[in-house]
Amino acid sequence: MFSSDRDALRQQYVETWRKFRDGLPLTPLEDMIAQVVADHPEYHGLLESGEKGMQREYLPEDGETNPFLHMGMHLAIREQVSTDRPPGIRAVHQELSRRHGSPVEAEHRMIDSLAETLWQAQRDQTAPDEQAYLRSLQALLRS
Repeated sequence: MFSSDRDALRQQYVETWRKFRDGLPLTPLEDMIAQVVADHPEYHGLLESGEKGMQREYLPEDGETNPFLHMGMHLAIREQVSTDRPPGIRAVHQELSRRHGSPVEAEHRMIDSLAETLWQAQRDQTAPDEQAYLRSLQALLRS
């Protein structure tokens, strides 16, 4: 799943969603992907459309959200919460879930902090700053 090949990553979502819909067995990673896709019915048609959705560019300057990036951010946050890394993220997620009514809504609140942390790491060519990320998430609890 964690390939730098955009098309392979996108195909993993398409194939996992197909297997899920067909009731076929899923690996643990595929099960996580299927749950994220299930939480986003607005993307079901895209994943079922075949090549059309696979080749599209999603440009922020066009006001578009890249659905594959969006779902990948959910996967990243769920993995972070499951391992509580950075330490304290699980508690933030639990509190945001309580406040906003669901884990998915909590993740939607958390995505911008993750994106900013990853962008800064890429810009600076460093590892992501986990403490700055956690502080950003904790600020969500104060707003």
